[in-house]
Amino acid sequence: MAAGKKTLAGVLGSAALAALAMAGLTTWEGKKNVAYRDIVGVVTACRGTTKNVQMGRVYSDAQCDAMDEASAIEHAEGVRRCTPRITGNQLVAATLLTYNIGVGGYCGSTAARRFNAGDLRGGCEAFTLWNRAGGRVVQGLVNRRAYERRLCLTGL
Repeated sequence: MAAGKKTLAGVLGSAALAALAMAGLTTWEGKKNVAYRDIVGVVTACRGTTKNVQMGRVYSDAQCDAMDEASAIEHAEGVRRCTPRITGNQLVAATLLTYNIGVGGYCGSTAARRFNAGDLRGGCEAFTLWNRAGGRVVQGLVNRRAYERRLCLTGL
């Protein structure tokens, strides 16, 4: 690894937290090496990566791993900027949420406001507000938010 190269473990604080985050992404995003349009039409590949993805392109496993790690780092850094005091399971759960709703969505969310006010439980509970895609409730998002909420509440 090149000196100074960011890693998800470095941003989240440990290899165990990075592994938990990547396992969560694999569980909820799945892994598709061929770019496709998601439920709302966003071009997506690998484990939910959307940045610089070309529709129909086939990505190797190594390319997916690198793209997914870069995307996870970007989202984890966004969580850290918006809610600098959360750590551990709350940080991982917020990163998984942010990976799905975007840094801007997360930073302006009830969850982030509650975390910043010191209400960790309330921040975790607010995850369930993000269960819509294209204006309608999607069962897959309901399930994902329930998982993220449980993870977030673990240890509180």
